[in-house]
Amino acid sequence: MTTSQIAFLKGHGTENDFVIVPDPENALDLPASVVARLCDRRAGIGGDGLLHVVRSGAHPEAKAMADDAEWFMDYRNSDGSVAEMCGNGVRVFARYLQRAGLVEAGDLAVATRGGAKKVHLAENGDVTVSMGRALLPADGVTVTVGDRAWGARNVNMGNPHAVAFVDDLAHAGDLLTEPSFAPAAVYPEGVNIEFVVDRGPRHVAMRVHERGSGETRSCGTGACAVAVAAARRDQADPARTGEPVTYTVDLPGGSLAITEHPDGGIDMTGPAVIVAEGMIDPAWLETPNE
Repeated sequence: MTTSQIAFLKGHGTENDFVIVPDPENALDLPASVVARLCDRRAGIGGDGLLHVVRSGAHPEAKAMADDAEWFMDYRNSDGSVAEMCGNGVRVFARYLQRAGLVEAGDLAVATRGGAKKVHLAENGDVTVSMGRALLPADGVTVTVGDRAWGARNVNMGNPHAVAFVDDLAHAGDLLTEPSFAPAAVYPEGVNIEFVVDRGPRHVAMRVHERGSGETRSCGTGACAVAVAAARRDQADPARTGEPVTYTVDLPGGSLAITEHPDGGIDMTGPAVIVAEGMIDPAWLETPNE
């Protein structure tokens, strides 16, 4: 790592929480083992993932996006694995940039492994992220928990999702371990699995098992996938109706508004909060786990 102390912040978006590590010049070595220690809720800082804040031009995976987005969200799951995109993470990432004086309220772009995302920081504190378009692969999948099984909609939001509509969110089980899905070949690198119930017109609630993290209080890309799947189920596909459709998606950590437009673009709006900042002791990081 480094002999110097490492700055960090802690933030959340609808209680999907993150360790934030500013590193503009990509000078820090953050192997999976270090990320996992930082995200450990008992022995570390604790988080569903880690937001590594790097200038796009300083990161080999983001250099091609540097002209469109100055900052790259190098996102890691809590087990240290690399992920393409995290919708709640983008909102918290943008809030950090604003807090640090690197951007102002208004529009900006954030580079991710899922492409450059347009972000709007509103004066009221909400953050809207243009999440791009959903892909709807034809491959079907079955999700199983205990003796219950459901057909799930395959939705890709830059990362893979399987959306299952259920009668009761309790049927998802404890979500401490990943629910099984088949055929496994549909998701060779794993999948985020959403369980969804209806709450009212254009209003649903969900629980999610995020690959590499387990059940989380919120998942932005998952909420988008759920809204897209619900719109198709409800025959409200904006590409066919010519009208945008908005779903309120309730998650354990709060609510998000998801709007899909006739051109396929999806906007996600919700809060983003920075709750703490401090310094990481490098001696702790360099001490082997006991």
